[in-house]
Amino acid sequence: MFSLNRVLLIGNLGKDPETRITTNNISVTSFSIATQHSYKGKDGNWVNNTDWTNIVAWQLNDFLRDSLVKGSRVYVEGRLTTRSYDDKDGNKRYITEVVADSSKIILLDKKDNNADFSQADNAAFNKPADDNGDLPF
Repeated sequence: MFSLNRVLLIGNLGKDPETRITTNNISVTSFSIATQHSYKGKDGNWVNNTDWTNIVAWQLNDFLRDSLVKGSRVYVEGRLTTRSYDDKDGNKRYITEVVADSSKIILLDKKDNNADFSQADNAAFNKPADDNGDLPF
């Protein structure tokens, strides 16, 4: 039977990422991103909602890891996971997070007009809108 677990997000980092090295000498970087959506409430006024999503990325390249800072706008693609752990009081806790595909984390901020983006995806996401206001994708 076929199943699919794929998450696509565009949002802003809420704080600088934290990177640690496992006992097997593998880096794991954690950060959270804020995504927003709006809807009209019962009273007819617009309501803005912000959702926070925890992201875990294994073995990010140094350039990307150093470029991710609080406020950065990023595209993240990965899979949704839930894991459990015991807190300091022995209570079982659960956390849901996105395990990012490290090659599918794309910085959407423009550094400057002369920036050399090594990933073709970055060039597509940073392409200016057409004259008629349409998005390039």
